[in-house]
Amino acid sequence: MEENRFPTNLKELPQNLNINAISSGLVAAIFGCTGPALIIIGAATNGGLTYTQAISWIFAVYFFSGLLGIFIALKYRQPISVAHTIAGAVLMAGSLTHFSIHEAVGAYIIANILVILLGSTGLIEKVLKWIPLPIVMGMIVGVMIQFAIDMITSITLAPLLAGSAILAFLLSSRYLKKVPPVLSALIVSVVVATFTNAFEYPAAQSMFVLPELVMPAFSWEAIVSISIPLTLLIICAENAQATGILMAQGYKPPTTGMAVYGSSVGLFASLFGGHAISIAGPMTAICSADEVGIKDSRYAASVMNGVFFASFGLFAAVVVPFVTAMPSVIVTVIAGLAMLRVLINSLKTAFSDTKFQMGAFFALIIGMSGVKFFNIGAPLWAIIGSLFVSLLVEKNHFAFNKKKEVKVRKERIETSA
Repeated sequence: MEENRFPTNLKELPQNLNINAISSGLVAAIFGCTGPALIIIGAATNGGLTYTQAISWIFAVYFFSGLLGIFIALKYRQPISVAHTIAGAVLMAGSLTHFSIHEAVGAYIIANILVILLGSTGLIEKVLKWIPLPIVMGMIVGVMIQFAIDMITSITLAPLLAGSAILAFLLSSRYLKKVPPVLSALIVSVVVATFTNAFEYPAAQSMFVLPELVMPAFSWEAIVSISIPLTLLIICAENAQATGILMAQGYKPPTTGMAVYGSSVGLFASLFGGHAISIAGPMTAICSADEVGIKDSRYAASVMNGVFFASFGLFAAVVVPFVTAMPSVIVTVIAGLAMLRVLINSLKTAFSDTKFQMGAFFALIIGMSGVKFFNIGAPLWAIIGSLFVSLLVEKNHFAFNKKKEVKVRKERIETSA
């Protein structure tokens, strides 16, 4: 079976490590190691954490997620990228002003245990299978279209820098078929930023900071305020996004494995202050895009993404100052360009069928709205709200969806036999 092909996938990795895979892994890493890392730094500062605790937090979520990303991509031969949940970091930015780091770590442990239990019992897979695909795809577009919108609005902030990157992407798509267009855009934007002095180079940190173990303290208030929202974010936001993206690209994502492996590693990372490790929607989108290469070889991009992530976490004390020097416009534009193909494919999947159109549309607009209630962001509310709409006005479509699922399962059994 596919799950047992780790040695074969590892052996065939070198032949799949082409320029497309490496550049896509690099672009995904740049996205994941810039803005999201700055959110952690801001949360640590607001929460009164020491410099060592902040670096330890970054080490935990990047080093361990990088290692898991390498393992899980090789195990399943799918472009599955692993990272910390960005929404979870935002959640902690507010929570650390009310709870100590020890109470937070205790809440992280409970959240990871909850995800492991729900995953190992098969409940996560059953829930995700019950949610219609058009609704999932509508949510994906709604949540991720902001990357494309920010890419366009960045032209007004830095016309030369943003415009040159977009133009390089378009020209490369037209004339340089063998060069990944996102890589061309990245190179051009960095060159332009260098010549316009947009980088603010800091003095490199020479001190290698050792990760710091944090003893957990268990508080009922912290569990309610942190553990439950974090569990929902991991399952219904991060993993659901990545699952939808992989399905849109023709993969059969291992939903149970992604949840159990992610939170098992997250359980260990939490002892160093890591808030959560989960499957990363945006990075998975970048590594699974058509431009990366043939479907069977795209796992190499996620392997490289994992290598870059692990390296970033290991040398966080040295690298973080350089991350803060990179112009945010570069990250914004490159992320938007990398998402284009995923957004197009997700739109096609969401609205190509006649079923669940109202639900898919509500998933789209709720995802775009960015609403937030009870510290839970738009992805989960997009799923809940759109399911409510479909149950209200498209109830008969669920019976059709169930029959379709049974038919697909029957075909899979016959094929495997």
